[in-house]
Amino acid sequence: MAKSNAQNGALSSDEAYAQYKNISDSMAISFPEDDIKTFRRSSFNETQLEKYLSMHFKRMDLLSHIKGHHIFVLNSYLHSGNWFKAIGFPKESIKSYQSFFLHYQLVEHELSEEDKNGFNVMRFFAHGILAENYANLGQMDSAEQQHQLNMDFTRNLDNFYYPSAINNYGLLLYWHKKELDSALHYFQKAYQITALKFPTHTLIGSIRDNIADVYVEQNLHEKAQPLYALNFDFYKTAINERTLKKDIPRLISAGAQLLTSNIQLNRLGAAQQIYEDLETIVKNQENSNSIQPESYLEFLKAKQYLLQQQHKIDAAYTTAKHIYAYSDSIHKVAAITDKRWQEEFNDATIDRIALNFKIDQMEKENKIKSQSAKLKLIGLVSSVFILLLLILFLSRRQHLVNAKTKQLLAEQQLENSALKVKQLHSEIKSKERDLSDFAISLTQNQEWTKHLAEHLEAIKLAPPEDRDVLLEALDQDINNKISFDSDTREFFERLDKLSDAFYSKLTSLYPNLSKNEIRLSSLIRLKIESRSIATLQNITMASLNTSRYRLRKKLDLSEDVDLDTFIQNL
Repeated sequence: MAKSNAQNGALSSDEAYAQYKNISDSMAISFPEDDIKTFRRSSFNETQLEKYLSMHFKRMDLLSHIKGHHIFVLNSYLHSGNWFKAIGFPKESIKSYQSFFLHYQLVEHELSEEDKNGFNVMRFFAHGILAENYANLGQMDSAEQQHQLNMDFTRNLDNFYYPSAINNYGLLLYWHKKELDSALHYFQKAYQITALKFPTHTLIGSIRDNIADVYVEQNLHEKAQPLYALNFDFYKTAINERTLKKDIPRLISAGAQLLTSNIQLNRLGAAQQIYEDLETIVKNQENSNSIQPESYLEFLKAKQYLLQQQHKIDAAYTTAKHIYAYSDSIHKVAAITDKRWQEEFNDATIDRIALNFKIDQMEKENKIKSQSAKLKLIGLVSSVFILLLLILFLSRRQHLVNAKTKQLLAEQQLENSALKVKQLHSEIKSKERDLSDFAISLTQNQEWTKHLAEHLEAIKLAPPEDRDVLLEALDQDINNKISFDSDTREFFERLDKLSDAFYSKLTSLYPNLSKNEIRLSSLIRLKIESRSIATLQNITMASLNTSRYRLRKKLDLSEDVDLDTFIQNL
């Protein structure tokens, strides 16, 4: 009953809260929200991620119905934004953070001062991550706006978040907009505030490093070298505020940068001393198996540079080979992971799951309307029946023959009414199947349209001498698509004719099957391989597996019953 209310928009706050909790409990069985693996994309295969996303969308849809639990709702939006950011979906992350800020504005007046202070840190990070998401999508104006909002918001807070917000804005100017002078201005401003108010915070090391990097870009190594030296000494004793440990990766990076900077200034003696100090640090980390691959690679590159400048060619060559082998192993691991995810999942999955969720809502609404109409019709028929019985009873003595005739007429009318009800129900089921088929066709056409748009964009960006080849390829793709659609349509028309008896038997036993599910059953009955079925239906193997799973559910098959064998024995 609670689900029905939700579909009608009449879901109460308590019901929505309970449903949210139930969905969260189901999600947490495999991927707990406080487990680091849940925030790693590599933890999910395609099926798991689709299922998790589907449940997540349903859960987030309930938040608008939950009243009074302001802290819970705000934290839910923040968790959603953090999770989407961590697994690489910046667009969805942006939507969640926008919902967080919108809801915060609506309920801020109801929050206590303690709650508001608690959300200050979260609001700071939310602005920063929003800016990073926009920047990664190339939306620089929106990214810059978030940085400005963050600086305005943190200006009056008595903590290090204000200089951190200024530093983050400088990084946008430096990394994404390549405006070195402007970036340097903001880095120096952040450095002045941090040196004055938070001189021991590790933020000062990050800002110093950013300033030095800009000087290196400007070939001002004399200015960069003292800053790298300060950082190398600083990170030897500084404790990271979050981990409460020494920040070894930054220590090694500062040492490598200082070493390189001294070489640039032709101070080979000082560079050799720094190298020996840095080598001791790296060996200690190697002995404890705690050195990160990126840090080790940075150390090796600095070592090779020093050996080259010292004209130790053989040692430099040996180090270069070590760098190549080590770097290649890192890149291979990253490439395998990226390739697997590029093949298995892309942004279209988000749209497909969201569309399936909306279609599921529409189907439930249609079923509710159908049931309501059926109840009204049954009530009307029942009223007519009672009225006829009353008339027959009152006129029984005087018009016995006519009463019998009227009774037969009433029974015929009832049969006709029942037939109409059955026919109406059949038409509704047919429309539901057509809606499902239309949704699948719509999804396929959206994917083809996206594919076509990518081809057109590639043609626009291609040199003139390559455009004819690309246009010819595009023309071939379009002809293949037309030919495929035509051949597939002809195949299914013949399949439908040849399988008419099987269709009739299947629909009589399982009237809830959609047209695509009936066709899938017929293809399985013909013992066509799964890959060929996926090709005929123009879907992926993952989508075919999902279709087979839904078909099993509608056929009410237990796990020990093979789907193919069951259909072929019908």
